[in-house]
Amino acid sequence: MADADLDVVIRQLARQLHTGLMTRAKERRDRFNGLAAKAKGKETGERFKMMAKATMEQATAAARRLQMSADNVADSYARSMRVAASTPVAVKAEKPKEDKPAKAKAKKAKAKKAK
Repeated sequence: MADADLDVVIRQLARQLHTGLMTRAKERRDRFNGLAAKAKGKETGERFKMMAKATMEQATAAARRLQMSADNVADSYARSMRVAASTPVAVKAEKPKEDKPAKAKAKKAKAKKAK
């Protein structure tokens, strides 16, 4: 995974989060449905069933938003990497190696004149 593209990693992590979120939501839904089945009053049972339904609706919406955000981020990253790869790099012209010793000699000559 060290040389995997980050957009693939972003999508993988989002998939894992989506799976975990939906698993927890189903557990909570099942808990509410269990409480609805055990409820003594009809009104209480209906309230638990509505809570179970609302839990799944909210979790589904959150998972959808999470997946959309991850897709947008991954697409944006991939696009920016393609643009960066296609942009030509400005190469600096190398300075001749002779300039450095000449400058050093000039500095030494100035130092001797100053004495």
